[in-house]
This record gives sequence, structure tokens and C-alpha cells, in this order.
Amino acid sequence: MFGGQVIPPSNSPHLRKSGSRPVVFDLDKAEGNVEMEALLHSAELNDLKIASLPINTAAIMPSPILLWRFKVLLFFLWGFICCKVGWDSVMRMSVNLRDLFLYEAFLYYNPLLLVTMMVWLWGVNLWVFAQSTISYAKIFDLDQNHLTHREIWKAATWMTIIVPTSMTAYLYLYSHGEVSLAASQPVLLYCAVTLVLIFPFDIFYLSSRYYLLRTLWRIVFPLQAITFADFFVADILTSMSKVFSDVERSVCRMVHRQVATIAWFEADSVCGSHSIGIPVALVLPYIFRLFQCLRQYKDTKEKTTLLNALKYSTAVPVIFLSALKYHVLLDRWTSFYRPLWLLSGVINSLYSFYWDVTRDWDLSSFSRIFKFNKPSLCSHLLYGRQWVRILQLFY
Repeated sequence: MFGGQVIPPSNSPHLRKSGSRPVVFDLDKAEGNVEMEALLHSAELNDLKIASLPINTAAIMPSPILLWRFKVLLFFLWGFICCKVGWDSVMRMSVNLRDLFLYEAFLYYNPLLLVTMMVWLWGVNLWVFAQSTISYAKIFDLDQNHLTHREIWKAATWMTIIVPTSMTAYLYLYSHGEVSLAASQPVLLYCAVTLVLIFPFDIFYLSSRYYLLRTLWRIVFPLQAITFADFFVADILTSMSKVFSDVERSVCRMVHRQVATIAWFEADSVCGSHSIGIPVALVLPYIFRLFQCLRQYKDTKEKTTLLNALKYSTAVPVIFLSALKYHVLLDRWTSFYRPLWLLSGVINSLYSFYWDVTRDWDLSSFSRIFKFNKPSLCSHLLYGRQWVRILQLFY
């Protein structure tokens, strides 16, 4: 009794702590529990590892081609909506008012539409330069952050969206009797364009915008040596003289609160078609280019710059004699000024054509038109502004 081994019961309270497991238990059952806990622990670790892995965004994002097609679809849908709303708005107007109103709407939005087309074509130029390995960044003295053709096309796309949208809103509001709201549409658009150009914060391609503004400042005030970018942009401005005249008339009507009214219809009014501001706006790009040529002659002493200056000076009598028609008597115009106007127009056209073919385009013979080398190809692309001149014949 006293010498035998005493085996306490496994559920004795003296061998366990409160709330703990029994100290003595079945070994086979214990091994099974350990294996089960190990499996559960490993499964929990695997779940944590899977949850901590980053999600592959490429697997859930659509392909770039699909996104591009979706954007093109939205673009054409937007264009259809603008055309439909604009057409319905015009059809709501009376026949007598329709032509006058369309002429006014065309005047406000024609300059910005032409500038949008120019930006698109400039992107095409940059794309061709890149394909031809032409270092246009060095030619124009651009920094490393200059815009590529893709960024130019992106800006042109936004311009293509914003300008027709504003025009559609103008037509819709006016046709539905909201004249004051309609008159605010072109004003807001012109103010927005101005603010985007001069916005001082680092958005909307700040360095490129300020590079353009500095170039325009050097064009207006040629107090320093003329760079390639200076005379190239000034040459483009001469092809956009019609845009300058339309901007002058549009801003004049906005300042005098004649938008969406017929007060401008009188030709002799302050913003009419006989205004002196129109020939001044037309001649300014040629004057800028003339002063640039004189500055180049001062720096280089090359006589060809004087001949180039003479070419731009021949445009001045054409513009002012054409405007003089509205300020002299009809007999005086027919007998004296009209022959002078025709003569000056012929001289300017022949001189400009000769200079473009022999100097700007570097085509000394007709056979070379179809045999471009790389330098002449670059010259043709840089002077592609002639297409803008051809487009202006339709206005």
C-alpha cells in the first residue's frame, strides 16, 4: 500500500494551472494536435504572403490600343453632338438673321480654328523631323524639356475640343434667346487662351509657353541679334496676317460690347469692315519681319538681307491701298488708286514667289523639285507656311 507507485488522475487540479491544459495526456492525440496546428500556422503565413504581394495593375488595365480606340470613339461622338446641336440651333433662327449671325460666329472662332490647324501641322513637322533624324532642338536652340510631336498633338487635341465646344454653346444659347450668355462665350474663350499663355505656375508646359512669349517679345522689339527661332516665328506670323485682322475685329467688338448684336453691321462703325485697325493689324507682321532684316544687315552686312527686307516692304502699299478704297471717292479710286493697287499687288506677288523659290525653298531649277536632299527637305518643311497662305485664299 505504502510502497506502490501512485498514479494521480490526469484531471487532478494539483497538476495544472487555472485555465491551462492537463499536464498528463495521450501522446498520440498530442502529436495529431501539433501537426494540425503546424498546418494551420503555415496556411495563415501563406495567406499573409499573398495579401502582402502588390496587385499587378497591368493585369487589370485595358490595353493601350483599346484605350486609344475608346478615346477616338468619344472624340467622334463629341464631334457628332456638336454638329447636331449647332445645326439645330442655326435652323431655329430666321432666314434673314441666319447669314449675319453665322458670319459673326465665324469671325470670332475663325482665328482660333486656324491657330489650332497650325498647331496640328507643326506637330506633323516635328514628327517628320524626328523620322528624318533632323536635330530641330539644336536648330531652334531648345532646352532638354522641349515638347515632342506627341505633346504638340495633345495640346492641339484639347484646342480642337475646346474651341468648337465654345462655338456650339454660342450658337445654342443665342438661338434659345440667351443673348447675354451667348455673348460671354467668345469673351471667356479669348480670356482663357490669354491666361493659359501667361499663367506663371508650372503647369501647361510653362517653359515652352515662356519660350514662345520671349520669342514674340524679341520679334516685336528686335534689339538683339536675330536667332533662327526669331525669324522663323516671324515668318509664320506673316502668313497669319488674316488671323491678326480677325482677332483685332473680334477684340474690338468685345471691348465695345457688340458681341451677339448687329451694331457692328455698319461698315463705318468703330468695329466695322472699314476700320483703320484692320490694315494696321494686317501690316504689323510684315513690319516686324522688315525690322528683323534691317537688324540682320546691321549685324552681318550681307546685302541679301536688304533684298529680303525689300520683299516685305512691298506688302505695305498693297495693304494700305486696299484699305484706302473705303476712304476716298469712287471716281478717285477707279481712276488713280486702283491701278496703283493692282501694280503693287503684282510686284509683291512676283517678288515673293521669286524669293521663295530661289532663296527660301532653294529651288534653282524645276528638276530639283522632285529630287530633295535632306537639307532642302528641312527647308521645305520649315517653310511649309505656304500651305497656310493657300488656305487663306478661301477666306
